[in-house]
Formats: sequence, structure tokens, C-alpha cells
Amino acid sequence: MIEVQNVSKLYEMPGEAVRVLDGIDLQVGAGETAAVVGPSGSGKTTLLNLLGALDRPSEGKILVDGRDLASFDEEQAASFRNQALGFVFQHHHLLPQCTLLENVVLPRLAGGWKESEEETAARAEALLSEVGLQDRLTHFPYQLSGGERLRTALARALVNEPRLLLADEPTGSLDQETTGVVADLLEELNSQKGVTLVVVTHNAALARRMQNYYELRGGKLEKQ
Repeated sequence: MIEVQNVSKLYEMPGEAVRVLDGIDLQVGAGETAAVVGPSGSGKTTLLNLLGALDRPSEGKILVDGRDLASFDEEQAASFRNQALGFVFQHHHLLPQCTLLENVVLPRLAGGWKESEEETAARAEALLSEVGLQDRLTHFPYQLSGGERLRTALARALVNEPRLLLADEPTGSLDQETTGVVADLLEELNSQKGVTLVVVTHNAALARRMQNYYELRGGKLEKQ
């Protein structure tokens, strides 16, 4: 599913170039789970942005499901993100003016998928039910706990039935008990839906629950 080949990422700063990623390699098979840990500033989010076609490597190649991400123009990259990927961000980025159901429906509407509004709503309701939020459809994000907002973000990420789910510090703001619940849910979604999962996290306990466990430090990626 994912093949990262000798990828480096440099950021040009006044008078210098900062090398965040330094010739890394990564392979994640279809249906597998992988975690990347590392200290703040080590490049974890940079790696995730590269895998999600939100940025381009300075050197090397990234293939996702056999497609070279560097070959995409802006429109192709946007279509790829909408139809092939699901994103879960640390701060969730739910729209505060929208209900949970509306938040989950939005990626489906943005992609121009050919189905009725009723079918889209039913799809979103089913996903919210799967993550235990069937009684919160008309609630707004401010009415939810941190764990409930994260579960809403997971439902939203899955609404387009992606083959790959990317999660950036998904449990960063959660307590230990809620983190365990979310880890259970991620494993369940992976096993039931066969979604390939890549998580970047500070949480070593969460990382060890993934099938593959990597550490990013000093621009280098090493399997643990």
C-alpha cells in the first residue's frame, strides 16, 4: 500500500536548509497498521503530510497503492485525498457550526460522489453508530467530550471508504482510559474494514498496539 523510497525533506531557511527527513524508507502492506513515534519536531507530521499528498518530498519517491504522488497536479492530489485517504488530525478540525451528522457528511458531498442525500446521510449515521455516537447525531462539537470528538473525526475520515487512514497524534489530548478505548476502536476498524492505518504519536503504548512500530529521530526512521 505504501512505499517510501529514500525520501528527504528540506525546508529553506534564511542562510540555511533544514533537513527534517533524511533518506528514509518505509513499507506498509495493504491492511497493515503502523505507528511512527519520535520527539516533538522530529518530522512525524511532515511524514504524514507527504503520505497524504499535502506536501512533496525534496528527494526520493512515495508510492501509495502503486501511484507516484509526485506525478499529481493540484486537482489530482485533491481528488486522491478525498477518494483514497482518510485523515484524523490531533485537534480534529470539526466545524463548530455543524452537527455531528453534518460534519461526517461533508467529505462525501465535497467529492462529487453519485448518491442521493438520503444514502449519504444513512452512510454517515451508520458510521456514527459504529463508533458509539448514534445518540449524538444532532449534537454540536462543543457538546462532546474529547473522546467523542475524536470518534466523530474517525467516522468522518471513513465516510468515503478509504483504503488508507492517516492519524496525527489522535490521542494527544485524551486521558489514559479514553486513549485505550480509542486504540481498541482503531484496531477494530482496521480488522473489520481492512483499512491500512498509519499513526504518528508520542504515545508508546498506542504505538506498540500497531503491527509495525517505527521511531523517527534525527531525520532517520528505524523499525523497533
